[in-house]
Amino acid sequence: MAYPPPPERRGAPIHDALVPTLVHGLKGIEKESLRIARDGSLSQRPHPQGLGAALTHPHITTDYSEALLELITPALPYTQDMLEFLADLHQYVCTHIGDEWLLASSMPTGDLRDAAIPIAHYGSSNAGRMKRIYRRGLSYRYGRCMQVIAGIHFNYSPAESFWPQYQDLMGHTGNLQAFTTDTYMKMIRNLQRYGWLILYLFGTSPTVSRNFADNRRSPYSSTLEKFDETSRYRPHATSLRMSEIGYLNPVQSMFSVSFNSIDEYMRDLHKATSIPYREYEKIGARTKDGYRQLNTHFLQIENEYYTSVRPKQPTKPNERPLHALAERGIQYVEIRSLDVDPFEPTGIGPDTAHFLEALSLFCLLQPNSGHDDGQRDEIATNALSVANRGREPALVLRNGGRNILLRQWAQELCEEMREICEILDGSDSAQPYTRALLGQMEAIRHPELTPSARVLATMRACGMSFTDFALMQSEAHARYFSNRTLNASVRKCLDLEARTSLLRQTRMEAETEPPFETYLDNYFSQAREDVRDSLRKLPVSVAETTVP
Repeated sequence: MAYPPPPERRGAPIHDALVPTLVHGLKGIEKESLRIARDGSLSQRPHPQGLGAALTHPHITTDYSEALLELITPALPYTQDMLEFLADLHQYVCTHIGDEWLLASSMPTGDLRDAAIPIAHYGSSNAGRMKRIYRRGLSYRYGRCMQVIAGIHFNYSPAESFWPQYQDLMGHTGNLQAFTTDTYMKMIRNLQRYGWLILYLFGTSPTVSRNFADNRRSPYSSTLEKFDETSRYRPHATSLRMSEIGYLNPVQSMFSVSFNSIDEYMRDLHKATSIPYREYEKIGARTKDGYRQLNTHFLQIENEYYTSVRPKQPTKPNERPLHALAERGIQYVEIRSLDVDPFEPTGIGPDTAHFLEALSLFCLLQPNSGHDDGQRDEIATNALSVANRGREPALVLRNGGRNILLRQWAQELCEEMREICEILDGSDSAQPYTRALLGQMEAIRHPELTPSARVLATMRACGMSFTDFALMQSEAHARYFSNRTLNASVRKCLDLEARTSLLRQTRMEAETEPPFETYLDNYFSQAREDVRDSLRKLPVSVAETTVP
């Protein structure tokens, strides 16, 4: 049965004056990778000193675990340069991890009991202590197994020349920073609304190891089906990473964060980082043995809030993200729902990057006046349905209160993205953006072409468990980088950055600092006045007003 598309207003054709400003937007990647032994177990070795200091290196750091590397590219205008930089980082890392591999999947393998997962170390400075205590708090709250799920973040911002031109075309005569921030928030709402498409097209985690299911603190683990003795799955899943056994958790569903304006977003996040939660109070913040967590609030810090898209403004040393947003607005948007692609040595291929840039621009230019509770529920339900059942042939989503087949809605969105892709292609005869779009439209028509389907098909064809498949791909990627030549000047620059980062950390730890408790008080006090100012801008009915 075909469902009629809901009536909704689309944006007007792109104005000719805007076209030159749409190319060469800035793109960046943050890619997480677990270091593993060749049997699939998590590395128990410390972060290699040859890679520099995780606390201060701008491109090579760690996330939750000492074994969970995070590789960060700069923001670059050309996709190929960004992907080349990411490949260079991978190759450099591979030369410093000995006989270990980088795990090719988002979902972890091996022994996933808390005791087998080392929390990352960042040294003895106040900043380093805070990062470690925050991670210790996450282990008490959610368990370490959840925290070593890996992913990719795609960062995007239009070229600087876009903003004044777009402001003029939209007839806005106010402050450019405020206009930019409001437009970014509209973009985020559209990325949330259409975010299920990313899960369908690029989800690569339809299966997990039995160890993960057994150690993940979730009642939903028991609902997974048996693939083989050591693997669990859902037959039509696209991204279990983004399902209830992944990053979703019931505590964060107890509060709502509005993205209808930057002021509402700041207000709601400030509340979540200020209000104690009874179960976390039972854990306690400090004991005679030291800190267990930074505090007992719903969120220790705002970065604990998991959302598929996040507004970003780079922070200064010891600056809260809320303070940075209040002071300088939004600089770029971070898409956080991307699985690691096990079929790509760096975890992301050029077609994926081109499609995500086009989708980001599409969402930036589409109208969106805000989300009410019903629309937020639709967004959450659609995302969960696609994560768990995205390849079901007749899966129905909700759009504006009406039913629509996933395939129909996905094809409509891709058709509407054609103009953006043609603009981004410009005079390039290879048409990389249009080619990427057409490839994804084929995956919509033929779900067996999606990477999640390819993962299961490979496992079945080869008689492999999830762990066997992940190790096969990890070994293949290690061979790829061992055969790739790293430019001598690139290696020299990365060597220098590693040494410099170690010196930065040494200097930080040698400096005279305030007591750690004072450091924390200074950190958490930053956003209070900013949020009070934001609340004064909101209608009285929305603001609710008391800010700690």
